Amino acid sequence: MAIRMSLILVSINVVAIIMASSMVAKAQLGGLIGGLIGSTTNINGIVFCTPDGNIGINGTATPAFPNALVQLQCGGRVVSSTTTNASGVFSFLLDPVQQIVSSLLTSCSVVVKTPLATCNVNLPAAGVLQAPLKYAGDTLVGLLKILNVVPDLFNFIPILPNN
Repeated sequence: MAIRMSLILVSINVVAIIMASSMVAKAQLGGLIGGLIGSTTNINGIVFCTPDGNIGINGTATPAFPNALVQLQCGGRVVSSTTTNASGVFSFLLDPVQQIVSSLLTSCSVVVKTPLATCNVNLPAAGVLQAPLKYAGDTLVGLLKILNVVPDLFNFIPILPNN
């Protein structure tokens, strides 16, 4: 019984030490990494079936671009991929330790790979939509801080056939 009680006390002490050291580590890390613990980055937006992927002028009815392949590209490499839903909405959830927000805003963009002609035969069949990213604020959900990032205006980038 005494040995069992000693093991329980040792276990409790080990757990307390681990918890205390993680809090100290978080406090010592401060700004850069300390602020990332307990946070995530959400990149979301809507792709419209227009020549530039943006909503129509003066809020006119604009159809969404469903089932479009959307990629998050950083420095020319694909970091994540998703598909728009029936309403043209897409979302990426990122680990902020792997993707620092400042680098997202300077070296990353959202690229719609599905040809525009897929949603409207009158639109170009060769090319992609591309948008830089911008910071849209934070949301606090309990102890979780969500950094919200959205695409800025999309631009159509034509892909020319190889000669």
